Amino acid sequence: MSDYTKRPEAPAPDILRCAYMELVVTDLEKSRNFYVDVLNLVVTKETEDAIYLRSAEEFIHHNLVLRKGPEAAVAAFAFRVRSQDEVEKAAAFYEELGCEVRRGDFVDGVRNAVRVVDPLGFPYEFFFEVDHVERLAWAYDRQAPGELVRLDHFNQVTPDVPNAIKYMENLGFRVTEDIKDDEGTTYAAWVRRKPTVHDTAMTGGDGPRMHHIAFATHEKHNILAICDKLGALRMSDQIERGPGRHGVSNAFYLYLRDPDGHRVEIYTQDYWTGDPDNPVVTWDVHDNQRRDWWGTPVVPSWYTDASRVLDLDGNLQPLVERTDAKEIDVTIGADGFSYTRKGDDEKGFKLGEQI
Repeated sequence: MSDYTKRPEAPAPDILRCAYMELVVTDLEKSRNFYVDVLNLVVTKETEDAIYLRSAEEFIHHNLVLRKGPEAAVAAFAFRVRSQDEVEKAAAFYEELGCEVRRGDFVDGVRNAVRVVDPLGFPYEFFFEVDHVERLAWAYDRQAPGELVRLDHFNQVTPDVPNAIKYMENLGFRVTEDIKDDEGTTYAAWVRRKPTVHDTAMTGGDGPRMHHIAFATHEKHNILAICDKLGALRMSDQIERGPGRHGVSNAFYLYLRDPDGHRVEIYTQDYWTGDPDNPVVTWDVHDNQRRDWWGTPVVPSWYTDASRVLDLDGNLQPLVERTDAKEIDVTIGADGFSYTRKGDDEKGFKLGEQI
């Protein structure tokens, strides 16, 4: 494979947004109960071995595919592009990088897509042609108090964050926030195509793995309603972390674990990033407020657990260990170090730094 940190001569595809994830689950009935009966995602289509789900304000066929399989994993991180021509650009971009590229109709409702195993080992899909379905933004009679309205982002775990960010920038993503040390080493970064804080994030650890998929809701009280519902159903043990407020992204959050252990974030109230001169927010890796603005401790599973990903034939991708010597005796997680540097009274972030 060629150096994936160098920009290919082929232009990057014009990516609009993260659009859906295909998850492999081991028990379809239990997963349906979690995503449909508890979280109120809308069933677009159901087959013997798959369920296609969408959020309330979505008009494309699905934001999440649950497919029954022998081992829980992620089959695809899917991005929508601006036109069918951009799908072909994606194929050429990855072919120049020496990646495996396949064309086809991989799931119901999406046509003429391209799937690749990207240089980091993640299964990516790029598509434009998709069935439209009814948008339920006005169907208040069908919406729950904690209604999930949009797919917001993915979060990916990779052992080499600095080079991963170079690759994502070559793919057309822009950094909105990152975590660095005094020497300028990047430990995590949030990148976007749509004008929010991120469509995906590159965070440090053994990889390739999926840390979480995130759905947006409108207000903080929607997240509290989900917590109340889980408590009433005696399912509060599926709350892993939160509710709380992030420093990174400024968003209010809740993290849940589905029946297979896939991590799902419920997310609301980040900020606009669409201006061409939007400043990058850089957080000090030693500042604990970056991960929780209130200083609430992070549970150990946050740093250790993540979902495996598959290749294009459905096999588990091998894990590459993170071996940076600077991280010895320091816990690394989805948003950086887990300690605060003693005697440092300065703010842990710097506004306006451009990357």
